[in-house]
Amino acid sequence: MQFRLPIFFLFLAFLTGAPGSLQAAVTRLDTLPPNRLTREERKEGWELMFDGLTTRGWHKYGGKVVGTAWKVADGSLYLDTETKENWQVKGGGDIMSDDAYENFHLKLEWKIAPNGNSGIMIYAQEDTAKYRWPWETAPEMQVLDNQGHPDAKIIKHRAGDLYDLIAAKPETVRAAGEWNQVEIKCLHGNLQFWLNGTNVVSTTLWDDSWKKLVAGSKFAKMPDFGKFKKGHIALQDHGDMVWYRNIKIRQL
Repeated sequence: MQFRLPIFFLFLAFLTGAPGSLQAAVTRLDTLPPNRLTREERKEGWELMFDGLTTRGWHKYGGKVVGTAWKVADGSLYLDTETKENWQVKGGGDIMSDDAYENFHLKLEWKIAPNGNSGIMIYAQEDTAKYRWPWETAPEMQVLDNQGHPDAKIIKHRAGDLYDLIAAKPETVRAAGEWNQVEIKCLHGNLQFWLNGTNVVSTTLWDDSWKKLVAGSKFAKMPDFGKFKKGHIALQDHGDMVWYRNIKIRQL
């Protein structure tokens, strides 16, 4: 007779009758280690973008392999900033998902070093003959230490903001060194950001209001910014240590 392992442990907890043992067993089953999908997530079509062990599924902007400064340890993808190169990191650079997405629901977690800065970009294009950086085309959720980085003094440059376009309200970011949960969802231009379980940004892409918003921002001189309806997810090398994990996506 064979038991499925989780069911066996529940049965064992029930037989022992120890106070709280059944509830504890259920809690353990509901708590997955990082970079795993639940049965429900798999049924809903979620896919892992980071396996917790390698940088498979990602590449450096421009089509090159992920640089050596992007490392994997303890189930996290992180940027090692030991050797700086201009304002970024030697062996670093912005990295992009191999796949491009149109309508999607993205989830991930991030934490930032004290005084750190990074970003999560969507709809990034990869034409290096036209664009030197992915942020020339890609809207960004800001990743920032609001207590230490000077960018936090600039409105619409704080953690959770749609960078330089819409401020996150309310502010729900956690302190440097603590994990933050993010959700970014875009369906037919309806864009929403969640930070730590709270909807902090809602807007519509590509309509006249969006065009006016971009025209009043630092991206006004970038003619293709925020115009694409399909593109890559990108993680920014801003020269500071940052960690990402539990990166998963569902196409809508």
